[in-house]
Amino acid sequence: MTEMTYRQALHDTLREELLRDENVMLIGEEIGIFDGSYKITAGLLKEFGARRVRDAPISEEGFTGAAMLGLRPVVEIMTINFSLLALDQIVNHAAKIHGMFGGQLGVPMVIRTPGGGGQQLGASHSQNIELYYAFVPGMKVVAPSTPADAKALLMASIRDDDPVLFLENLALYNTKGDVPDHVEPAEIGKAKVTRTGKDLTLIGYSRMALVAQQVADRLAESEGLDIEVVDLRSLRPLDRDTVIESVKKTNAAVVLEDDWLTYGIGAEVAASISDGAFDYLDAPVRRVAMAEVPLPYAKPLETAALPSIDDVVNAVHETLDAVGRRR
Repeated sequence: MTEMTYRQALHDTLREELLRDENVMLIGEEIGIFDGSYKITAGLLKEFGARRVRDAPISEEGFTGAAMLGLRPVVEIMTINFSLLALDQIVNHAAKIHGMFGGQLGVPMVIRTPGGGGQQLGASHSQNIELYYAFVPGMKVVAPSTPADAKALLMASIRDDDPVLFLENLALYNTKGDVPDHVEPAEIGKAKVTRTGKDLTLIGYSRMALVAQQVADRLAESEGLDIEVVDLRSLRPLDRDTVIESVKKTNAAVVLEDDWLTYGIGAEVAASISDGAFDYLDAPVRRVAMAEVPLPYAKPLETAALPSIDDVVNAVHETLDAVGRRR
């Protein structure tokens, strides 16, 4: 077991996959000579050469369409906001080709891209728009929250024969965690119960899965609450079964997300709980999300707009108070 940052786990996995399969290649803006905007591809151009680590021009629609000729490209889009420029390639083509041609062609492409606010990058560079892609049949969307899961899910994504959007939150790059010395590819579409409990289920993904863990630990210490945490890890396919089984046990749920509340991932999770565990609920499912505004640049306003630990604690209290279950 080795402690490393989320950033290092991604770097090491890319290197290992480049060594494992000569058809794996990296392409994106500034990933080569500059070592990547977030230094995840540091040193890979020097080691593998320009044929396999390719600096791309500022043209997302152009360099996103490279996966139908036998290669397995890992496309780095500098932020998920810029992926909107390649929506036609991703949604109208990559996600559709396998189905439209009866499985004769596939698009084994990974799109690595960070999202999220909190970095004072302004409204057009701080969005969480993974829902756009999780909505589309033919796509897979994963959102690991820890270095270990980042490694296991990136391995699985690169080896998958379908297009995968690999979501990275900017706030996670410097976070640390233990990574096993031998990692197997994760199962895409499988959530993980990261903390067992019986009083309430907290459900999150990416950064908010870590916030859920922090809230559960805090409330255990301060109030003796025994909270279960489910890290979704995958948004399409969505592991409804793990979520529903957890809620059947705890009888209460709060869903966390970094995106907007209206039409968000949390709405889908809440609907899934209603479909599969309605008779087990002692209180309505509550959701915690960011304010429904373009994210402000000013730091105090940006912080106020993003979901916080206190927001989640309040939602837990309101849920348990509704049924008189707080200790």
